[in-house]
Amino acid sequence: MVRSTSLLRAVSKDNHILGLRSRGIDIIRNPRTNKGMAFTLPERQVLGIHGLLPPTVLTQEEQLYRTMQSFTRQPTDLDRYILLAGLQDRNEKLFYRIVSENVESMMPIVYTPTVGLACQRFGLIYRRPRGLFVTIHDRGHVFELLSNWPEESVKAVVVTDGERILGLGDLGAFGMGIPIGKLALYTALGGVKPHQCLPIMLDVGTDNEVRIGETD
Repeated sequence: MVRSTSLLRAVSKDNHILGLRSRGIDIIRNPRTNKGMAFTLPERQVLGIHGLLPPTVLTQEEQLYRTMQSFTRQPTDLDRYILLAGLQDRNEKLFYRIVSENVESMMPIVYTPTVGLACQRFGLIYRRPRGLFVTIHDRGHVFELLSNWPEESVKAVVVTDGERILGLGDLGAFGMGIPIGKLALYTALGGVKPHQCLPIMLDVGTDNEVRIGETD
């Protein structure tokens, strides 16, 4: 198996992303570098992921078609939201291509009105950390929290305290869906790079009795 730097650069057009900082399973687990089954055989060999994916190679166009087929078959808009959120957590390139090329059908799912329902169900559909949560208990330590954010070059920040979410009232930390959705559109439609976006929740609690009484 060839693992030379020259071959890696020859087989990958995404040199700045698929560099030598990570190899193997970490490539697949990182949504910024993962291409799913679109990795070619030479890329799989050089990156140390040969055998970690099904042997079939799909183009991104084929991935897009399959994802759209799955999208249209979902029974509810919330299910479509969950499907897209999962894709964003796995394969950023495919996610943003789908949103940017299907704006009319994706906008109501990624943002209003579906994001309102997604916020109400945030505790149930939460799968993977996204964004920065700053609570009232972090007073005096906010700089430390900001320092924990893994990206240094942040160009777009969306902040919410969750108190007024689309006319739904105070949703507390569940309101994080709003900055996540807005920034997804900033990337898909405005060209802001995903790693330059930072969603922030100022979590000062909630006085919403419905939210307080829930266990999700």
